[in-house]
Order: sequence, then C-alpha cells, then structure tokens
Amino acid sequence: MYPIRLRGQLVGVRDFRPGDVDDALAIDGDERVTRWLSFDVRNRIQTLAMLEGAILRAQAEPRTEYYLAVTDSGDRLVGFVRLALGGVRAAELGYAVHADHWGRGYATDAARTLIDFAFDTLDLHRITAAVGPENAASIAVVRRLGMRYEGRLRDHVHTNGAWRDSLLYSVLAPEWPTVRPEPG
Repeated sequence: MYPIRLRGQLVGVRDFRPGDVDDALAIDGDERVTRWLSFDVRNRIQTLAMLEGAILRAQAEPRTEYYLAVTDSGDRLVGFVRLALGGVRAAELGYAVHADHWGRGYATDAARTLIDFAFDTLDLHRITAAVGPENAASIAVVRRLGMRYEGRLRDHVHTNGAWRDSLLYSVLAPEWPTVRPEPG
C-alpha cells in the first residue's frame, strides 16, 4: 500500500519524500525532541539514511511499517508518526512533532488519523504505545486517544547515554469506536 496520504483535522499524514530531509533534520537534530524518543540526536547523514530507509520500506510488499510524515496545511513536514506492525494484527505507535509546533494538537491528530487507518483499513486488533515516564505531553496524548495504561517496561530504551523505562499503553479495535477522540 504505497503511497499513503491521509488527512486529519489539523494535519496531513503522508509517506516521506527525499526533499523532506531538512525539515526532518530540524526534528531529529533537536535535543528538545529527541530527549523523549528512542534515539539520540541525529546529524544530516543519519537523518538522510533514516528517510531513505523509510522510503524503501514503504515500498516493500508486504508493508510492515508505516513511518510517515506529519505535515501542516502547506504540506511541510512538522513531525513523524509511525506504526510498526508486529505480532498478529498488532502494531506499536510512535510520534514526534517539531518543538516549535508543540501544544497545537498535531501529535494527537496525527496519531488519531493513523489509528483510524490502522483499524479501518489495515484491520489491526491492537495498538500499543511506549512512553517515557517523564514525558507528560505524550502521556496526555495517549490518554486523549483513549489508550489504557498496561504497565511499566523497565530499562526499555537506551537513549542519551542511559537506560529509560517506558510506560505501556494500548487500545483495541473493539474499544476504538467508544474511546475515539473527536477531531479538533
């Protein structure tokens, strides 16, 4: 299934393009953002490799990952959203938004849009999200999405030179119609 182009209330969600490298680097290269992610700050070469890999994996059959650009109304990349498929009809959700765009609802809208796609189009049953315990903004996002807290994964991620726990949240397809947040 390529290319993907979805529209949320606030943002667009689409496959990456080679021309996204500068906007992606503005996110990957920003400590304010990567301190919450599962990887350290990236340089231009690393960001380009990430984009090239995502573009290549997007064209694989079967597709096992939906690592997508989150775009503003002008189709400029302002973040990422990702579904990594694994297990039986299951995926892990991840997202990041450029720090200058925090607090605008972009992460919630992008994640909601991708979850709708996951349950409606991909026929997934379960979606999880692993969030750093100190990442209050991301915890608020998963709660707004109606995801339920399942537990703490100890030393789950090694980033920024240290091990970090993750809080695990999930939502199931049968729950989504009742917990699904309204757009906007």
